[in-house]
Amino acid sequence: METVLRADHGIGGLSVNDIMAESGLHSSYRNKLISIDEILNARPQQPIATTRARGWTGVTVDLHRPYLGCAESYAGLDHHLVCYCPSGSAKLVQSRAGAVHTGVITAGTSYIMPAGHDSAWEGDSGLSARLRIPTSLINSAAEQLGRRTGHVEIRNVFQVRDSVIERLAQTLLLEMDRKAHPVQTLIVDAVSTALVAHMLRSYNAFEVVECTNERSLGKVEIARLTEFIEDNLDRTISLEDLASVVNVSRFHFSRLFKRSIGSTAISFVEQCRIRRAQALITDTDLPLAEIALTVGFVDQSHFTRRFHRHVGCTPAVFAREQGRRRSGLRSAQSNGQGQR
Repeated sequence: METVLRADHGIGGLSVNDIMAESGLHSSYRNKLISIDEILNARPQQPIATTRARGWTGVTVDLHRPYLGCAESYAGLDHHLVCYCPSGSAKLVQSRAGAVHTGVITAGTSYIMPAGHDSAWEGDSGLSARLRIPTSLINSAAEQLGRRTGHVEIRNVFQVRDSVIERLAQTLLLEMDRKAHPVQTLIVDAVSTALVAHMLRSYNAFEVVECTNERSLGKVEIARLTEFIEDNLDRTISLEDLASVVNVSRFHFSRLFKRSIGSTAISFVEQCRIRRAQALITDTDLPLAEIALTVGFVDQSHFTRRFHRHVGCTPAVFAREQGRRRSGLRSAQSNGQGQR
């Protein structure tokens, strides 16, 4: 499911330092920490929705659409970032804090980047709500709890399924969809306080981490399940099929899988189908109706609805975007060859 490498192994054949050095687009931001305001100019993609013009205090939220093929690097932020994925899934390579992590960010999962860490990113990005937390909020809450500033250090987390972060992020997104109202200031202040308190309780390096003795699926079992799913996407995959792969009962498997992965097995299988469909649309010229059957959907209509839910657009729109991208790459390559 994921790989963690030393930073000098890098991404795509380049070391992390190479990626940082070759990213000329953001070089002006390397020597100083990037503020919540400056990040809008540091990134090539602008948010499709934001709380910035609302006059709210506390956490700033930027909602970004899915986009493919990112290869970006940034200096550290002067604030903490919690990135939550409301829907869809995407394979993303993250590097920071001396490590490189490859994983699939799925609906309901988050990653946490503490202030001060240079970072590099490669791969695809799904729909993402980026919650930007000023360090002053963390420090203020720590003082109220009697914590010394030197005993607060937010941990770097590449991927986590945290139900508290999920609920708080969803509350902020719901308020962004509502008409402006004076009471929203109170709601957002309360949610910001709750999020900061949760960060101190669950992601402070100086806090004792709670442990559980409940069994979870091991890496080998997860790998076997993933391989089985990927090999059988063209047919119906039942819970009994999956449970037999790891030799447990159907009932026990459902709870075990959700505890280990953070989503239901049926949801995970559907995410695999959608990822395979994205790859087929990108890499082949198969008709969408044939792709729908190939990845296990009973008809194109159902495929279209589920694809839109996960990716944020219909398969036809996704295919057009990929077609334009391939045409642009071919044109760039032709121009490059013509200049030789």
